Amino acid sequence: MKKIILGADHGGYELKNIIKSHLESKGFDVIDVGTNDAQSCDYPIFASRLCKKIQSGDSELGILVCGTGIGMSMAANKHRGIRAACCSDTFSARLTRLHNNANVLCMGARVVGAGLAIDLVEAFINAEFEGDRHIKRLSLIEDIENGKEL
Repeated sequence: MKKIILGADHGGYELKNIIKSHLESKGFDVIDVGTNDAQSCDYPIFASRLCKKIQSGDSELGILVCGTGIGMSMAANKHRGIRAACCSDTFSARLTRLHNNANVLCMGARVVGAGLAIDLVEAFINAEFEGDRHIKRLSLIEDIENGKEL
């Protein structure tokens, strides 16, 4: 069974649940790291929970939802080995997997509606890293992450 991790703050709670239902209907085992209600909460907590699960190998992919997707992507990208991309169009959601080997899709519930969110998820999960010339670029990103001078 395919696994994927989901997380959201209060701004993304409802959309996260819609995405969760969609993924479960497609046969995914969904690991939900919260939040579990619409009460105000801090997005970095849920971004960190999701990223730690990816780092530990619980799943290769995750999806984070907040109001804009920006805060989640900023928090997620602070974790070693996480390549989070905030997307609001399907072209970017697909290409971030193909070219950047992104492992976390971030989106904003106040930016995209449920229909577009599902399209973004589909574009993201159905694309696979192309490798080839993109490997060198990912290595350069890892060098930056490790404090190397480019």
